[in-house]
Amino acid sequence: MARYTGPMTKKSRRLGVDLVGGDKAFERRPYPPGMHGRGRPKESEYLLQLREKQKARFSYGVLEKQFRRYYEEASRRSGKTGDNLLIILESRLDNVVYRSGLARTRRQARQLVVHGHFTVNGVKVNIPSYRVAAHDIIDVKAKSVETTPFIIARETHSERVVPAWLEVLPERLRILVHQLPTRQQIDTQVAEHLIVELYSKN
Repeated sequence: MARYTGPMTKKSRRLGVDLVGGDKAFERRPYPPGMHGRGRPKESEYLLQLREKQKARFSYGVLEKQFRRYYEEASRRSGKTGDNLLIILESRLDNVVYRSGLARTRRQARQLVVHGHFTVNGVKVNIPSYRVAAHDIIDVKAKSVETTPFIIARETHSERVVPAWLEVLPERLRILVHQLPTRQQIDTQVAEHLIVELYSKN
């Protein structure tokens, strides 16, 4: 299962946004890496579009081929393609686990899913890209509830803000998907219209 495993802080600094969430190293130096990082290079329209695509890709941990498939699916749906794309990305199981507060980062959420700690509607799912639907019920497996990550998640859950389209029962380690999110409920710092412009040229 291919994924980017390189240094995320360097990517965050290059793209100008915290891709990890709570990245202290990025907060200390929120400018591009390298000796000319504080300069202001001329930014072409293509560069701006590419940067937004890379922000989305690395934020959600998606490789280029899969990201393009998501874009193509989004473009076939009714409504705005950019909104549809972000809704597809948000509905990935690893992202839902992250948004629920049961994992500190999307990388940790992905790892927990891959290791088979979750069920969806009573069925074990270990595919991070699995897409949840409205009214799905996601549970931590009974054998996993007393493992360290979930003990910490229960104790610290009050510190996390859970989006309105999800409900979390921390004591039961259960996530209720009330609906898929609207664009207004997605706080990812991405200008999705630039991604649409980039792909529409190809």
